[in-house]
Amino acid sequence: MRILIWHVHGSWTTAFVQGPHTYLLPVTPDRGPDGLGRARTWDWPDSVVEVPPERLRDEEIDLVVLQRPHELDLVDRWLGRRPPLVYLEHNAPGGDVPHTRHPAADIPGATLVHVTHFNRLMWDAGATPTAVVEHGIVDPGHRWTGELDRAAVVVNEPIRRGRTTGTDLLPVFSRAAPLDVFGMRTEGLAEHLGVDPARCRTQDVPQSELHTQLARRRVYVHPVRWTSLGLSLLEAMHLGMPVVALATTEVTEAVPPGAGVVSNRIDVLTDAVRDFLADPPHARAVGEAARAAALAHYGLPRFLDDWERLLKEVTR
Repeated sequence: MRILIWHVHGSWTTAFVQGPHTYLLPVTPDRGPDGLGRARTWDWPDSVVEVPPERLRDEEIDLVVLQRPHELDLVDRWLGRRPPLVYLEHNAPGGDVPHTRHPAADIPGATLVHVTHFNRLMWDAGATPTAVVEHGIVDPGHRWTGELDRAAVVVNEPIRRGRTTGTDLLPVFSRAAPLDVFGMRTEGLAEHLGVDPARCRTQDVPQSELHTQLARRRVYVHPVRWTSLGLSLLEAMHLGMPVVALATTEVTEAVPPGAGVVSNRIDVLTDAVRDFLADPPHARAVGEAARAAALAHYGLPRFLDDWERLLKEVTR
């Protein structure tokens, strides 16, 4: 198939474009949000093709993957027609949960696809057909060394996003272990939280280096209160890292017993962080279980097979 999709979520798109299709990505001269084109920080195959909007009317397109409400207007303006539509929802609903109405509920003929069963349960899709295709990860390999007795956290814009990403919990975790927080716009986080900078270091490393840097830390901490399901959590598990996470949204499905510690009790979580720091062999064993669970549930072959079935149903 020839699939039109916008570059919105780089990590998710990296998995999606590993399939057997041609993926058309709009590209504009400014490479703005509606024309970002190919990724510069991920390794994408040659089947990902940049197309200027003015050429899209002449392109053969079998299916469009929407990810934002305004993209339907772009389809109408740039294509002048509506091929079969899939609306992919990355996020858990905001606002008046669980009464939040999804934008795709009002799109005739669209199929709404969620990345977690929790999201499907919480969004109000009205009469729009829905499906779930859970995340898939391009396996980075077992890289955990745990050589640094520190905890890793991945979060973008932690100061702005605040309680949503559990930023307010980081001082508590920093007392259990020194933290290395990776992500965009993390500058000044320790000062913002009133934490010793040595116990809450921040880094914005290139995507190509992130996995190696994560795997050097003893344990991965996922303090996020409200998100769909952080891909960084699944990537950490693939790396062979033991994980400590809040028992919110889809996390309890993603991290089975033995693959980490999941709880809404902060004392349980901080005790787990201390235990992993103090006992590297235990951290290694739990990390190996985490990797096995992630490969079984969130491996790339299952992800691509699920999408293949869905795409055939939608375009039939």
